[in-house]
Amino acid sequence: MNHMDTIHSFAAVIGDIKDSRHLENRKEVQVHLQEILDRLNEKYKDHIVSKFLITLGDEFQGLLCGGEHILDMVNEIRMEMYPVRLRFGIGFGQITTDIKSEMALGADGPGYYRAREAVELLKEREKKNRPVLAELCLRLDEKDQEKEVLLNTVFDLMYVVESGWTERQRETIWDMLLYGDGQQNTARRLSISQPTVQKALAAGSYYTYENALKNASKILGDIQND
Repeated sequence: MNHMDTIHSFAAVIGDIKDSRHLENRKEVQVHLQEILDRLNEKYKDHIVSKFLITLGDEFQGLLCGGEHILDMVNEIRMEMYPVRLRFGIGFGQITTDIKSEMALGADGPGYYRAREAVELLKEREKKNRPVLAELCLRLDEKDQEKEVLLNTVFDLMYVVESGWTERQRETIWDMLLYGDGQQNTARRLSISQPTVQKALAAGSYYTYENALKNASKILGDIQND
């Protein structure tokens, strides 16, 4: 399918693998990433305009019709790729070229410019060796600058919470986020007791983190730059 749509505002996502050149198993990591993207393309097909695709070895991109499920997708990629770390740039805006549904390649316009800017900003911040660095950055239209600042601040604060998690807390919290079916089922999947799950969630500020994630997702879903 190939169609032209210069009016609707899209959400472009550009991601890449951090320090990929230092990975011993770089090829296997790239193959694993493509498998994850293939699953997301199927799972979220009703929300994806151009499928997620690895474009430059360690970089990938996709185009969504809106922001409602962006954080779900980003988190699933991060969870599945762990301990490999990634960075994500999100840009909202129009796409001014033909949109190819099979691949997010060759598209152009403000949405992609902003996603690229967001990724480059993350790289710049990393070069300055700031102690806490979110792995996600958002760029919006000028009229939505207040939302952009607020959401990026929320992402930074969420990363501060994450950076304090132990391995057990991370494993427990990510399972709860991924499945969302309660503490008993998380306990069963992780082969631990429900009180242990409850303790890990409390120590990791899970309910505050999950609420921030939910509210940020709602705002992203409501954004329109038309």
